[in-house]
Amino acid sequence: MKNVDDLIESAAELAERGLSKGEIADELNVSRETASWLVERGGGSDESEASAGTTASADIHVDWSALGRDSTRLGYAASAMADLLAKQGEEVDLTVGIEKAGAPLATAVADRLDTDLGTYAPAKHQWDEGDIDEHGGGFSRNFAAIRNRDCYVVDDIITSGTTMRESIDAIREQGGEPAACVVLVDKMGYDAIDGVPVYSLVDVVRVDRDE
Repeated sequence: MKNVDDLIESAAELAERGLSKGEIADELNVSRETASWLVERGGGSDESEASAGTTASADIHVDWSALGRDSTRLGYAASAMADLLAKQGEEVDLTVGIEKAGAPLATAVADRLDTDLGTYAPAKHQWDEGDIDEHGGGFSRNFAAIRNRDCYVVDDIITSGTTMRESIDAIREQGGEPAACVVLVDKMGYDAIDGVPVYSLVDVVRVDRDE
């Protein structure tokens, strides 16, 4: 994807497939607000109509499909992510991936760190209309349970920090404690979220210049 028109077209295609706006945000690696704006534009609304219902603040689209579509490259990225987490010590025996894109990364990271694997589906996957706070996420029973353990948290992108914060809270509600979080790209440049260290392979810094 090279420009906004490509993103609008992709958002429209995903909406036609029945994905919620939260899932579209996840697929396109943009914020929920940006996803909503893209869907409205793709639905044929002109710019004034779309912006009347949704305010699209500045955002950065990250396309990491060159890694994601090749298992070898994905493995290299996971090795680097695991290396960032390794400094936390050897007591952690669980890695939790945030669905959807964080799950394959977490699988590879868990393999390299020799930990169990868990996955968490955030509330944004259910978000379409209304208040996202009315919806909750959940852990998959097909993978390892938290069981009051320390764990690592893995995702692909931090856009605002909302999903990572939700995941940390959900882990703590299950009696666990995140030792550290790791992502491919951090758009916000967090050092920590709710007291949990955040590591990233790439930090994005937006430079606004006065004209």
